[in-house]
Amino acid sequence: MAEELLIAQDVYLKSGIHIGTKFRTKYMEKFIYKTRPDGLSVLNLQQIDERIKLATKMLSHYTPEDILIVSRRENGWKAVKAFAELIGCKFFAGRYPPGILTNSRLNSYIEAKIILVTDSWPDRNAIKDAMQIGIPVIALCDTNNQSNCIDLVVPCNNKGKKSLGLFFYLVARDYLIQKGTIKTEEEMRLKLDDFMEE
Repeated sequence: MAEELLIAQDVYLKSGIHIGTKFRTKYMEKFIYKTRPDGLSVLNLQQIDERIKLATKMLSHYTPEDILIVSRRENGWKAVKAFAELIGCKFFAGRYPPGILTNSRLNSYIEAKIILVTDSWPDRNAIKDAMQIGIPVIALCDTNNQSNCIDLVVPCNNKGKKSLGLFFYLVARDYLIQKGTIKTEEEMRLKLDDFMEE
């Protein structure tokens, strides 16, 4: 089983990508593997891995210029910036002012054909904008997230610096490989540590 994963299982586990919250929404229940004695939900690692593959495949249908990554959550800023630098897409780290995707008169106006958000709740303005212009939304969702208006949910710990770093590293690596920009992981300019906060 381990060789089918995008990265060694222990790397996944060390990043805490599978550790959810004490709250769970009805939609996210299907991704929960178990609840620990301390009440934290644990997400199914196999499903996380499958959804990361799906997200990468979805993104690989687009050129970097058409991709927008949004992260209001500060823990995702380093990972989002590294991802954008590596693949050449647009990103928004910080508070997303509504209208950036919908109002071409704004100085901050951005054109995008697909967006990826690190958390569907703090990044809801970006999701609303994407819905208005009819572009697909990929969202990282923890056990406490709602999944309304999202085209692809990637279940994961979307609050931890290490898990967000690992997610963006894996997607950047496989996006570049699928696009033919690099052949192997060794050719990547940035390493996993460059995506993670200390």
